[in-house]
Amino acid sequence: MRMGRAHGRLVIIDGEGGGGGGLVDVATASGGEFSADPDQVFAVWDRFTEWAGASSGPGARTGPLVPGELGAPVLAPSQVFGIGLNYREHAAESGVDAPAVPPVFTKFRSCLAGPYATVELPSDRVDWEVELVAVIGRPAERVPEEKAWSYVAGLMVGQDLSERTVQLAGPVPQFSLGKSFPGFGPTGPWLVTPDELPDADDLRLRCSIDGRVLQDGRTRDMIFSVPELVARISAVCPMAPGDLIFTGTPSGVGMGRKPQESLRPGTTLVSTIDGLGELRNALVAAPGLPQPGR
Repeated sequence: MRMGRAHGRLVIIDGEGGGGGGLVDVATASGGEFSADPDQVFAVWDRFTEWAGASSGPGARTGPLVPGELGAPVLAPSQVFGIGLNYREHAAESGVDAPAVPPVFTKFRSCLAGPYATVELPSDRVDWEVELVAVIGRPAERVPEEKAWSYVAGLMVGQDLSERTVQLAGPVPQFSLGKSFPGFGPTGPWLVTPDELPDADDLRLRCSIDGRVLQDGRTRDMIFSVPELVARISAVCPMAPGDLIFTGTPSGVGMGRKPQESLRPGTTLVSTIDGLGELRNALVAAPGLPQPGR
């Protein structure tokens, strides 16, 4: 199943668009059994997926799929976790050893944005980080790793955009602030349940700017897999349905390049994960910053 947000309402996506794809408005199709608010569905995720499996399909379509009208599937998680240095090559390009335990930080939920949102760049030091995002579907506390996938509602494409000056300002790094400017957490274009994927532990993820590929990796190369992350985080922090885990980025970020690179206004950042779809985020300068060509 693919679940999303269209015009602020909970929908099930049927088809890819451009070839007869459509949407099922859940509140309408369920006769009000489920809220139109996508963020409310995770509290009843098991009941919802059972209903969706029995009730949705081409005959239940209530409107066409227009990708540009989709918003972030999740906007009100109680917690957003980020994982640093979760690919060995990214740790190497960052100049540090691969971690023995996951480096965990938070992104504040005010940074979350949709798959086609325009993102304002607050400086000339903003970096890209394509990531797999896991969405929790059941209350998770002290979850054994071998059972962790059953606590995951679904997976999304995400970008952990990072303003490096704020992030790395001393005397200690400010990861949460540097990664939480408005629009710094695009996700989507929809949530895909793990059963829809041939191998949820091995997905190809890529990032490009106007056709130039910047990152190209596979989630099988994560040091800490999705199940291990759920187990390790839930051993300390009980997680609620709808919580997000940005699981880390592969190598190829701008800060690791020689010379270093940053995102520029007037370009489009495209983030793709096979089986999950793509984000297309136009980049503009925040008010007060020089515009391209000036």
